[in-house]
Amino acid sequence: MKMLVTGATGKLGTKVVEALLKTVPANQLAVSVRNPEKAEGLRARGVEVRQGDFDRPDTLDAAFSGINRLLIISADGDNETRIRQHTNAVAAAARAGVTFIAYTSIANGMESNNFLAPTHKATEEAIIKTGIPYSFLRNNWYLENESSSIQGVLAGAPWVTSAGTGKVGWALQEDYAEAAAAVLFSNGHENTIYELSGKLLTQEELASALSTVLGKEVPVQQVDDKTYAKIMKNAGVPDFLIPFLVGIQKGIREGTLEIESNDFEKLLGRPATPINVGLTQIVKGISERA
Repeated sequence: MKMLVTGATGKLGTKVVEALLKTVPANQLAVSVRNPEKAEGLRARGVEVRQGDFDRPDTLDAAFSGINRLLIISADGDNETRIRQHTNAVAAAARAGVTFIAYTSIANGMESNNFLAPTHKATEEAIIKTGIPYSFLRNNWYLENESSSIQGVLAGAPWVTSAGTGKVGWALQEDYAEAAAAVLFSNGHENTIYELSGKLLTQEELASALSTVLGKEVPVQQVDDKTYAKIMKNAGVPDFLIPFLVGIQKGIREGTLEIESNDFEKLLGRPATPINVGLTQIVKGISERA
């Protein structure tokens, strides 16, 4: 059996590959990456490195050839770009005769009103239409996504948000990666959907957990979207990123990530890493890079 992970040099992909290598022989694992030179370290460990570009379908035919089980990690970019790229990947998987596709989606993928959801809905639909057995890994939100806010707090800023009382199921990328690896290498996941979520928390509850980790009060500044955008701009966030960040806050406020689940326990035999442990890990990483 040959498994392949796309986007294997990205933040999540790297962690998925590391989780797989703890369980499966390197010669059963291949990766598809846009720039193979970035994966030389994996090649040296016995992993087959293939060149695959979601914008060049011809490269995907070769990348997916002979693959039994495929993990498509969602790409970066706007919805239109990602829908095109993901559709290319799914079509190539079908042409290559892949027998199982796992895909990293978003919470409540098919019904979500989150501004990121159109990509995932289109991709899930494309996979279903192929008739290939699948598993949709509907990842809630990465705790690492809050690193910039945590860095701001460490520098003396308040926790700024326009998400109101909306709740999020934050979990570490490592947890999501281990769940993806478990689905890819083990059987019994055909035509399944996993809503992968940590304990649901509001912004205030997350800031309170951070207060405990830091041993100091973390004030929360609740603002409207316009003010949030202005604060982000003043903090040096590039203009093109600001609508994305505002959209995230709006989606949280509207409850699009408020999906409770124990699916981590189903896949890992344990819940997601406790929030205090995850925050401690992130704070340590920020401090070490400083």
